[in-house]
Amino acid sequence: MKRGKILYLITKATFGGAQKYVYDLATSLPKERFEPIVAYGTHGKLAENLYYSGIMIHHLPSLGRDIAIISDIKSFLEIYRYIKETRPDVVHLNSSKAAALGALAARLAGVRSIIFTVHGWPFKEDRRLPLRLGLYLVSWLTALLSHTVIVVSISDDTKGKRMWFVRKKINYIHLALKALETYTRAQAEVLLFEHAGLFLNSIRLVTIAELTPNKGLRYGIEMMKELEEHAPQKYTYSIIGNGEERSSLPNYAEELGVSQSVSFESLTPNKPPENLSTEAFRYLPAFDIFILPSIKEGMPYVLLEAAAAGLSIVATDVVKSEASNIPNIQIVPSKSGRALANAVEKISRDTLAQVPYGTHLFKHMLDSTIELYA
Repeated sequence: MKRGKILYLITKATFGGAQKYVYDLATSLPKERFEPIVAYGTHGKLAENLYYSGIMIHHLPSLGRDIAIISDIKSFLEIYRYIKETRPDVVHLNSSKAAALGALAARLAGVRSIIFTVHGWPFKEDRRLPLRLGLYLVSWLTALLSHTVIVVSISDDTKGKRMWFVRKKINYIHLALKALETYTRAQAEVLLFEHAGLFLNSIRLVTIAELTPNKGLRYGIEMMKELEEHAPQKYTYSIIGNGEERSSLPNYAEELGVSQSVSFESLTPNKPPENLSTEAFRYLPAFDIFILPSIKEGMPYVLLEAAAAGLSIVATDVVKSEASNIPNIQIVPSKSGRALANAVEKISRDTLAQVPYGTHLFKHMLDSTIELYA
């Protein structure tokens, strides 16, 4: 029987929520039924992991995240030519830039099924009104050109169904985790804190995120200023990840006088543990409270990982709908370090016990997606 060819298209092959989604699907498809291919712009950990997992990958050199007319035209032509060359049965689009260009290219190439997964509508970002309107138009056109739209959060489901001519295309499929293999608390402490220089007897807070403005990490640092004023050296905060704010955030912590209690993991090249930012979930048992200070999110994988590891969670109200069934979580207003600090203090007055949370089954997510490939 001829295998169905599934072409996944994503802007950056680094490692974050959208990349984990693509990796989990591509490596879990039944081999006797499907032939997955992943095409990407920026090279990174996702591409390496896929290669070592035996998944075909293809680099699109012109495809980058930022808007640039000449390179975007080149990207479109590269995508179109690759679709015509590989002749996929399904093009599965991920991330806004790749999705917009890929939806148009796939339509013109006559692809039978075009699926667009929304990992957070970009027009929800905190930007000036004209830009948000432009992002809304691009998102709407991408959804319109696609045959099917998958949303992974309730709020994105609601917003998608308000779009003209798109409502019937929207399919809500809850994110789910494959089985997690984490370190024990003792193992993670030895591997992580010996290098981080944190107080081992502190209450340990952690955020795992790409270091971008949408993740609200400055408010996490402001949270630490509030906590230090109330209880010096009682709390420590690890920010794990990389991104465009990798230089400015440590400077901001220094400016607020909390650099001794805030640790930035993986900002220094070759700093052990190796590959911390892409395997950070394994270290979650070493922490007590997970902080999600985001100002824009869909349904982040990391929230499920923190819940599965049994951590108490403080999150902003951008995930209020998605987090409604997660235990041991405090929801606070976004853009407020004080609100984050108050919630942390409230949780820390209770007994901090790690009770793993059973998340939605990955098999359901996979089967629901495969049904859309048919």
